[in-house]
Amino acid sequence: MLEKLGKGLRSALDKVTKAGYVDSAVIESLAEEIRKTLISGDVDVALAGKLAEAIKQRAGKEKPPAGLSAREHVIRIVYEELVKFVGKKPDINLKPRKLLVVGLFGSGKTTSLGKLAKFYQKKGLKVGLIGCDVHRPAAMDQIQQVAKQCAVPVYAPKGQKDPLAIVKTGIEQLSPRADLLLFDSSGRSSLDKELAEELKTLAKDIEPDEVLLVIPADLGQAAREQAEGFSKLVGITGVFITKMDGTAKAGGALTACSVSGAPVKFIGIGEKLEAIEVFDPENFVSRLLGFPDLKTLLEKAKEAIPQEKAKELTERLMEGKFTLDDFYEQIKAVGKMGGLGDMLGSAMPVPKGVDLDQQEKKMKKWGFAIQSMTKKERAEPNLLNESRIRRISKGSGISESQIKEMLKAYDQARKVSKLISAGGMKRGMLAQIAKRFKGIA
Repeated sequence: MLEKLGKGLRSALDKVTKAGYVDSAVIESLAEEIRKTLISGDVDVALAGKLAEAIKQRAGKEKPPAGLSAREHVIRIVYEELVKFVGKKPDINLKPRKLLVVGLFGSGKTTSLGKLAKFYQKKGLKVGLIGCDVHRPAAMDQIQQVAKQCAVPVYAPKGQKDPLAIVKTGIEQLSPRADLLLFDSSGRSSLDKELAEELKTLAKDIEPDEVLLVIPADLGQAAREQAEGFSKLVGITGVFITKMDGTAKAGGALTACSVSGAPVKFIGIGEKLEAIEVFDPENFVSRLLGFPDLKTLLEKAKEAIPQEKAKELTERLMEGKFTLDDFYEQIKAVGKMGGLGDMLGSAMPVPKGVDLDQQEKKMKKWGFAIQSMTKKERAEPNLLNESRIRRISKGSGISESQIKEMLKAYDQARKVSKLISAGGMKRGMLAQIAKRFKGIA
């Protein structure tokens, strides 16, 4: 996410950490480089200048508190100012009864609706979808497909041209079965008078607790105009920014929404329905500055691996035990956490030449191979000689070379588990984290 912007900010901070002494010249250079980096990330020139000036003023006047070096204090100031810059942390603890999604063509409304359905399902709510886009030909088909993927009830009648009639019947049919109703809406290439009137009437009829505007990140600074326009029209309660994983303009979109007064509540970071995150300014800035977003990753890990199984696996690792069954559980967890790309984020840039999609496909095949093994073979992989590998290959449809590659990967993971059980890696990691995060986290 925002790899170029993050790289620029990290480069600026590296100059501070490498400087022999933090003086006014170092601070001036840091502020200027941050300003240029933000502008290259499509952030408004005036806003970028204002942030750079705030960093320069604070770093020049404030004295480091006890326990912090001058370098650590400057880095902390940059972190705090960036957090303020991208907006406030949204309140998503509310449990809405009705949520309306609005936005223009191509913004990703219907897919975002599916992501929201998944998100609120995990919050323990029963969700229903209602399709009110009566203009786009494939809209009703798409929302039905999304509902099927989420395994939720849906009302999306084809041929119906009156969105208000759809709302009335949809609420009557789905309310008894759902705690939360999610409403799709029509879009246009621009917020014209016809769309404005339709959305106004729709919002009045639905009386939603939440109105989320879906905006693609590649809009950049133009997001401000949309956020302000839709806000005046239907009183949006928040923004859902999509395509955060594939554009250099996302910085512009985020800050534009923040300035408009429309809080960013959710971000979409991929195509999968699980690829949704609550927008957390602290976590977001941590990623940009190169600190792994452990909080979000741990939340996903909890969802991917049941608590009892996670506890059991931890105990086995501490005992130095790691079988192919354990390896298979890890492969499944990666898929549930949104894939390798979502797990790595911008904090760990993908090495050149590495195709994450191909790697994920390969891991799925490894899972098929492991499922074709006997219980004893999974527990004792050293039994896997050439004849057994041939048998597994025939049974799983996975080539012998791919099975051997999987065994090598398993062996590497097993060695890592030994380090963990010995405590050596843990001590080394803690030392590195303490060194880098001192006074910041």
